[in-house]
Amino acid sequence: MEQDVGFRLRLVRLRHQLSQRALAKRTGVAHATISLIESGRTSPSVSALKRILAGIPMTLAEFFSDELPPAESDIFYRAAELTEISGGDGISYRQIGSARAGHALQILFEHYDVGADTGLNMLHHEGEEGGVILSGQLEVTVGEATRVLKAGDAYYFNSRQPHRFRNVGKEPCTLVSSCSPPSF
Repeated sequence: MEQDVGFRLRLVRLRHQLSQRALAKRTGVAHATISLIESGRTSPSVSALKRILAGIPMTLAEFFSDELPPAESDIFYRAAELTEISGGDGISYRQIGSARAGHALQILFEHYDVGADTGLNMLHHEGEEGGVILSGQLEVTVGEATRVLKAGDAYYFNSRQPHRFRNVGKEPCTLVSSCSPPSF
């Protein structure tokens, strides 16, 4: 996966006619970090990759999606048809539907390995998001509030507030979440 992420990042950067240094300057991410990612010598966290892609600009869903989006008439999706849009680190974000721009709602099927964490840098973006825990436990931090949620528990908040997710349980955690407007 590291090679794939690095290769994709280099391809996207070159398509947008950006040098590594120009992208680093736009994003505040060190040039050396971008170089290490592109060479496959390090794997970025989801939050780091999201920061880098914001400098292009491109969503995580666009970054990880195939070139050909599904037909407009697609309504139902088999598990194998969900688009993986995560960068690793024990977290899987599988998007329901395509990554086409203009959608008002993004729905994700998420999986967090034991100990997986979105990172010390809190996430924040425009919109609202919510989710329902299907199995396992997930610690959700929004602003100064932190709560461990279990199967059947849910969250909903304004995404401009800094937030973080991590699996503090002893088994993998799965959930379904939605975000409006799409943030990946």
